[in-house]
Amino acid sequence: MVKRALLAFGMATFLASPVPADDAVPSLNPNQPPPHTLPFPNLATGEDREEARASLALGPQMQRGLSAADILDQRRRLDAELAKLQPQRPGTVDAYVLTIALDSDPVFAREAREAGRVLARRYDGAGRTLTLAGPDGQRNDLPQGSIDALIVSLAKIAELMDTEEDVLVMYSTSHGLDLGLAYHYGDTGYGILSPERFASVLEELGIEKRLLILSACFSGVFVPELASADTAILTAAAGNRTSFGCEAENDWTFFGDAMINRALRKPQSLQEASQEANRSVATWESERRLLASLPQTSIGDDALQWLAELEARMPQSATEPVGRPANSD
Repeated sequence: MVKRALLAFGMATFLASPVPADDAVPSLNPNQPPPHTLPFPNLATGEDREEARASLALGPQMQRGLSAADILDQRRRLDAELAKLQPQRPGTVDAYVLTIALDSDPVFAREAREAGRVLARRYDGAGRTLTLAGPDGQRNDLPQGSIDALIVSLAKIAELMDTEEDVLVMYSTSHGLDLGLAYHYGDTGYGILSPERFASVLEELGIEKRLLILSACFSGVFVPELASADTAILTAAAGNRTSFGCEAENDWTFFGDAMINRALRKPQSLQEASQEANRSVATWESERRLLASLPQTSIGDDALQWLAELEARMPQSATEPVGRPANSD
């Protein structure tokens, strides 16, 4: 999911290519997300290579050019969605489902929206599901995803859940780089969510039981930092590989289609779903002669116990995939 160089100091990291400004035509559709027309800024300007890496590991976010009305609108949207979340049920392993699109390319918003529905059904997340996804070409009724919105949402979930009993189920979809997940909204929002920053936020909030599914290039870099006995983490690619299917016009990325739209719709264990999805991705990549993305799966021993409790309640019938398949021509 990667197309151009990000940082001026020479790191081999990439993001979506900007559309030339002369070709950018304002959309009359209010549900159409803004294109990327400007270069992604160097978020570590003026620092040497090692200092820059240390700075980027803190998960910087920058917003520019937003109107006061836009800022207020997004704050109200997020507050409204957070207010809908229900408290946990004592004695029940509740799943709090959070899905987020961190890039304005509409494939990610479409994927995050459907992922929220699939994961809420699978893990009994009705009333405890939050989706952060901007306009997708058809709808624009949710708060946009950003690093700040993600952290605020996690903090609210941590207040509502019993961290000794309940589970965070999170799906993130975006472009990625070898420093972490890229936040890139049109020409107004930029940032990098690093493994170190993500791990520190979860530790601060006491969220130890977590199922994390990360769809992005290089997302395997999160596994060493986040793997634990109480964590299940699945990524779309190894830490040194790209993943595929992130073209803006798609309904799904390869990994999202294989994992969310197909495997996790079925009444099978997470391990079985992961194996099925990885086989599908490998087949699609081989058919197109693409370098294998090598999705990663790490499920801790303690996570197997709470997964079994959650999966004992999952529906015993499958739902049908939706949207245009990621591997279609």
